[in-house]
Amino acid sequence: MPIMFNTILREADLPLTDVRLIRHKDKRAARGRTPYELWRDNRPRFELYQSTQSIPNRKKLTAPYWAVFIVNLNDETMFAGVYAVRYRGLLEQDTPKPHMDGIDKAGSEDVYDLTLQDPLRDLIGKLFIDWGPGALAWVQYADRNDKPVTELRVAFQEPGFPGFLNFIQPLSKLDNVPKSWTAALRSSRGVYLLTCPKTKEQYVGSATGEEGFWGRWQDYVHTGHGGNLGLKSRDPSDYQVSILEVAGTSATIDDILMMEGRWQSKLQSREMGLNRNWAGQS
Repeated sequence: MPIMFNTILREADLPLTDVRLIRHKDKRAARGRTPYELWRDNRPRFELYQSTQSIPNRKKLTAPYWAVFIVNLNDETMFAGVYAVRYRGLLEQDTPKPHMDGIDKAGSEDVYDLTLQDPLRDLIGKLFIDWGPGALAWVQYADRNDKPVTELRVAFQEPGFPGFLNFIQPLSKLDNVPKSWTAALRSSRGVYLLTCPKTKEQYVGSATGEEGFWGRWQDYVHTGHGGNLGLKSRDPSDYQVSILEVAGTSATIDDILMMEGRWQSKLQSREMGLNRNWAGQS
C-alpha cells in the first residue's frame, strides 16, 4: 500500500480541514517562466506568482494552510512546502506578472501573505504525489482528497536526460531544459527531425557544428527558420524537435550529410515535407 499524503499531514499535526492542496502548472507561462522554473531559479518571483490569485478563487483558497505542489519538467507533481496563509486584500498597485508578459492591475487580483512553515520543510523538492485525473482542479480540499505518494527522493535533483532517441521537445521549451541536458545536446552531432504542429509536415536536418544539436536548434529559436527555404515559406511555428540519429565522434561532416540524406529518403521529407533541396542545403 502506498503512503498517503494525508498521513504525512496528520503526523505533522496539520488538521486536514485547515489545508488546501495547491498544484501550480500554468500553460500561459512564457519561456523560462513556468512555476517550476520560477521556484527553481527565482524564488521571490515564484512567491509573487502564488501570492497573487484571481478573485473568483477566493472562497476555495481561504484556509489557514496551503500544501503547495509544482509540476516539474517531467510532468511530475513535486512538493514545494506548507505555507501559512493570510488574506491581505486586493492588489494595491499595478504589478508585472512574474510568469508572463503583462501587468496585473491594481484591484484586479487578490493578494495573500504566505509564510513557509517548518513542518515538512525537509520534504521540499523530494516528495512526489499522484495528483489524479483532476489536473484542472488545481485547488483541492485535503480532507476530501487524499493523494498517494509516488516517490521520496534523498535530495532534490533535476530530471535526468532522457537519452538522445527519447528526447522530444517543442522549440519553445528548449531554453527551459536542465543545464545537464544542454551539455549533452551541445556535445553531440547528427540528424534531427522538426515537425510542424500546424501543417503536420516534417523537416529533416543535420547538426554538424561545434555546438552540436543545441547550437543548430538555437538558430530556429532565434530566427524561426534557421535559414531553410522550406521553413521560410511557412508562417513561424513552434516546431517539435527530436533526434533521428547520433553521429559517432569520428564522423566527418560528409558522413553526417550522408546520414541526413538517408533519413530524408526514408521519411520522404523532400517529396512530402519541408525539405526543398538535397541534404546539406537549405
